[in-house]
Amino acid sequence: MGLRKIVHIGFILLLLVLPDMVGAQCAMCRAVLESNGNTDVAEGVNNGIVYLMAIPYVLVAGLFYFIYRKMRTKQS
Repeated sequence: MGLRKIVHIGFILLLLVLPDMVGAQCAMCRAVLESNGNTDVAEGVNNGIVYLMAIPYVLVAGLFYFIYRKMRTKQS
């Protein structure tokens, strides 16, 4: 099995596990919001945290992709 295939399998497994990981955002904020009994607000805050956390990662990943593509075209 090639290294490329192993990386693809690892990435797919990470995507399958990731939704369980992102559900555990800011335990203190979640406890305070859920103590009021309004779980819709707590879910909205958690979704906002995930959204704000994801944007920098997407931007950095896009930057590295363009750098990788630029370096690869120079080698050819």
